[in-house]
Amino acid sequence: MQSYYLDWANLLLRWVHVITAIAWVGSSFYFVFLDSSLTPPVDEDLKKQGVSGELWALHGGGFYHPVKFNVAPPRLPDHLHWFYWESYTTWLTGFSLFTVSYLWSANIYLIDKSLMDWAPAAAIAAALAFLVVFWLLYDGICRVFGQRNNGDAIVGALVLVLVCVASWLACHLFAGRAAFLLVGAMMATSMSANVFFWIIPGQRKVVASIKAGQPVDPIHGKRGKQRSVHNTYFTLPVLFAMLSNHYSFAYSNPNNWLVLILMMFAGAAIRQFFVMRHGFKLGRNGNPLPYALAGMLVIAGVIAWIRPAATNSVATSAGATGATADVSFKDVQKIVEQRCYMCHGATVQMKNIRFDSPALIKEHAQDMYQQVVVTKIMPMNNATGMTDEERAMFARWFKDGAKTE
Repeated sequence: MQSYYLDWANLLLRWVHVITAIAWVGSSFYFVFLDSSLTPPVDEDLKKQGVSGELWALHGGGFYHPVKFNVAPPRLPDHLHWFYWESYTTWLTGFSLFTVSYLWSANIYLIDKSLMDWAPAAAIAAALAFLVVFWLLYDGICRVFGQRNNGDAIVGALVLVLVCVASWLACHLFAGRAAFLLVGAMMATSMSANVFFWIIPGQRKVVASIKAGQPVDPIHGKRGKQRSVHNTYFTLPVLFAMLSNHYSFAYSNPNNWLVLILMMFAGAAIRQFFVMRHGFKLGRNGNPLPYALAGMLVIAGVIAWIRPAATNSVATSAGATGATADVSFKDVQKIVEQRCYMCHGATVQMKNIRFDSPALIKEHAQDMYQQVVVTKIMPMNNATGMTDEERAMFARWFKDGAKTE
């Protein structure tokens, strides 16, 4: 029953997490587009009110006219919408999902003993440290270099180095699937922390100054805009890291850290294209198409680089050792009992899948072959120590018709 309830928690948290992430990313993308598309106001009354940019838009059968004030409006409206619950809810549901999916069963999902054989408590502490330490280092870089000449370029270069180091370290400490997710989580944590510690507090100070009739310090808007821009460049890399845990060809590669870095770089380059394309239409900057082409070229290169070999590695291994004898179902059943029952037996049924009878093994033979032989992602992080010889035996049994007689 524990597995059943954990699956429900996973499903519901994932559902809410995706919904709120769509809302957060959507609003972030919209305001980046808005800032990039604003033009100086034409109406003299708007100029007198301190409007620095406006946009006319048509959506859903209606005309919209958003405007942006330089620093602050002359007076506050009665109803002011704050954009922060999208961010907070996305992080809270994401962290809860990470806890249920990975931290709760750290010995299975977080630890790969071939990389680091440590206690679950130590692995959990290290994973949480990634979230905190990355934020502290990133925030420190922004504080120290953000307001200097060429500060954006310096911060961008240093954060790139920081992300690369963190990716390499995660992929050498944790199971590949968990490492990719953890890198995405640490960047997403910094995105929410930007909102919590900088963007919203700065906006609250601006509102408080307007209510008190005091001059508004423009530094709050500049800092908030800087962190908001960082968030938009983090978005596509984070989404790739989060989604990649469903695709073993990415995180199971021997150089998975480099795969992760290259794909996140491609995502950031493609995001740069979308950020700059609106300014290009207005003549504010050059054509950003090279950024998109660079990102697509990197993705194409990664696809070509990590493509699987033409021959099956397990079959080749079996042939090399001369192990060509028939494999009986009893041999396969013994392997399944030793390596698979821990998660798919009578006591625990991860994903509600059981292999504790000949009929069930026969029913799931195709999926088992894919997971055990082709992708080698099961057992999860090889927690039960399945050997290459056992995988080869399973492969021969399956190719011989997966007989259970």
